[in-house]
Parts: sequence; structure tokens; C-alpha cells
Amino acid sequence: MAGMAGTVVDTDADIQGKLTGKDAQLLGRFKGDITLTGRLAIGESANVEANVSADTVEIGGSFKGEVRAKSVILLDKARVDASLDAKSLTVKDGAVVNGSVNVGSGAPAPARGTPAG
Repeated sequence: MAGMAGTVVDTDADIQGKLTGKDAQLLGRFKGDITLTGRLAIGESANVEANVSADTVEIGGSFKGEVRAKSVILLDKARVDASLDAKSLTVKDGAVVNGSVNVGSGAPAPARGTPAG
């Protein structure tokens, strides 16, 4: 991921608080709130406990909390105990997910009238 712009929390970091910005990559420990306009990448070594709002969230490590995003990608080493709310969800073989998953309902329901189909 060389050249990725944005905030990087390295493997030795242990942070509590609020993270805001465009893109971020978490490799260490983070606890708090994350609000991004772009992409959040949570590395395999990361341990994150947070309420997350971002465009795209890619989880490779341990995550607890809530995620609201357009796209959520759970990699093979992901260990997730969370509520996920996304327009699209990709789960790789090996990922473990506990919690509620709400996919595809990010768009408002159509006004009364014709049934979907």
C-alpha cells in the first residue's frame, strides 16, 4: 500500500479518540469514533473498537463496533463483532462475522406504488 495518502496508525500505536479525514489505514490499536469521506483500511495486525462512518471499509484484522459505509470488504483474516450497514458487502473465505448485517438498504425505499421486481 505504498503511496497511500491519508492517516496511518502504525502497528505500535495505541490510540483512543476521534479520527476524521479522507482516507486512513489502521495497523495498530484504535478505540473511538472514525468518520472518513474516503476509505478505511484495517490491517491484519489491527485491533479496532469503533463506530465507523466511511465510503469504503476494508477489514483485515479484529474489529468491534458499528460500521456505516457504501462498501464493506471483510478479508480472510477478519474477526468482526459488529453491526454492519452497507450498500454492498464482500466477505472472503475465512472471515468471521458476529452481529447484525444490513446490506443493500442504504437507498431510501421507493415511495408507495409499484412493487420491486
